[in-house]
Amino acid sequence: MQQADPSRSQVLRQVRPGSATAQGESDGRATIADIARLTGVSVATVSKVLNDRTDVAASTRALVQAALVEHRYVKPPRAKVNRRKRQRSDLIEILLNDAGSPWGAELIRGVEAEARPAQVGVVVATHEPGVDDTSAWLRQVEKRGSLGAILALSDLPSADHRRLVGAGLPMVLVEQVGDFESDLPAFGAGNWRGGLIATAHLIELGHRRIGTVTGPMRYLCSQARLAGYRAALERSGLPSDPALVAHGDFHYDAGKSAALALLERDEPPTAIFAGNDEQALGVYAAAQQRSLRVPEDLSIIGFDDVPMSQWVLPALTTVHQPIRELGQLATRAVLAAAAGEAPLPQGRTELPTTLVVRGSTAPPGRLSRG
Repeated sequence: MQQADPSRSQVLRQVRPGSATAQGESDGRATIADIARLTGVSVATVSKVLNDRTDVAASTRALVQAALVEHRYVKPPRAKVNRRKRQRSDLIEILLNDAGSPWGAELIRGVEAEARPAQVGVVVATHEPGVDDTSAWLRQVEKRGSLGAILALSDLPSADHRRLVGAGLPMVLVEQVGDFESDLPAFGAGNWRGGLIATAHLIELGHRRIGTVTGPMRYLCSQARLAGYRAALERSGLPSDPALVAHGDFHYDAGKSAALALLERDEPPTAIFAGNDEQALGVYAAAQQRSLRVPEDLSIIGFDDVPMSQWVLPALTTVHQPIRELGQLATRAVLAAAAGEAPLPQGRTELPTTLVVRGSTAPPGRLSRG
């Protein structure tokens, strides 16, 4: 058997007698998490060695086996007694409403970026509000033996919530957009501040009639972004005109139709803050239909900073939401909890939003001068 290098051996000897075993008892043996941490490999790799998997390098296998012997690791007997107990796989689940949306795609990229180095696969499933419940999905998760799950849902009935909480898996919410009660840990972005800085940017450019196309108002993030928009107007002594607020659904067609309605007002806005980037692209289409130039005749600002925001001409000024970072942070928390390394954080963890100024905003032009 290959010997570990001296420095690694010294580290391994730092495991103290009395650490908890995988059985939850204290008998002087190391846990899988201890072995993974002290050998510098993932929990999944230690599990593969324990289960005689062939997809582990010989040198890594020798290092892990030496640590298992030295620290008297013993497999828990429960797996033999309870044959119905599922075996853990190297998978993490994502359940979200719309995997095809730009926001959903960015979240999946973030989860994969964190899962890949840990040698953990990602399974993506969709949940249609009002149609699907979580029972069938949870049964599949149980069959797969997944390590945990990341949920990005707009609606969650209480019965579904009880099923999720009772599943006994590490689960977190990412940007809980729906107005539902949940004690699951949550990760999100500063939506109120995003609405504030977007509107403040337009005010600083000289705009005084600023329209907004919100997301669905049953979503907490839509409510927060609208509140930030109104707070910026109030801080600047500008009236919050209800006629300049149009409601959308976070999709392109709604952004276009809502913007056309705003531009048909007797006193149309000189700038429009869209609740997300996809709706902002709809605002571009409305401006084109009305033969308005962006930004000379109409300034447009979005929210999210997904890749497509840089593909339009002119490139979209938008609020950067750290979507990938949220996916990475949520994945890190779930994997750590599944490995027994750290408990899930409590409450909501919020990352800041920032303004990205590009070419779609400028001082007011022809429309404001009448």
